[in-house]
Amino acid sequence: MDDQDSGASANGFDEQPTVGILSQYVKDLSFENPNAPAIYQNQAQPRIDVQFGISATQVAEDVHEVVLKIDARSEAEDMVAFVVDLSFAGLFALRNIPADALQPFLLGEAPRILFPFARRVLADAVRDGGFPPLLLEPIDFGALYMQQLQSQTEDGIVSQDVGHA
Repeated sequence: MDDQDSGASANGFDEQPTVGILSQYVKDLSFENPNAPAIYQNQAQPRIDVQFGISATQVAEDVHEVVLKIDARSEAEDMVAFVVDLSFAGLFALRNIPADALQPFLLGEAPRILFPFARRVLADAVRDGGFPPLLLEPIDFGALYMQQLQSQTEDGIVSQDVGHA
């Protein structure tokens, strides 16, 4: 097979865009249960607030770290049940990605890849704290990225962070 058939360039390097996941990891995890054991006697329906943020940093040539931050807080009758702060990260190897596709990947597609794993870590932390697991609904990070980009463009501001939900 010659270079033209394999998609390789004359110098032997593949010029096709490629994405690889090098690693996924918990960067930071905090669980607080400040009103235990009294909170376990509270029968009120809890209110749960979940906020999230996404950041991306280039850590080496062709390697980017994407961090999905999820903050969850549960209260019942003005008593805090639990507070969870999770930063779940992934290292992505990105080669030959067009400049106009880099930010949409890092702030839209990469969080979509990380989310199921972060969701499990969060659910396990809440369950291990003595509460029913907090199972977050899937999030369309691509649509949120496009919405954020449109709102920033309308405001004349362009940023690399995606806001909170």
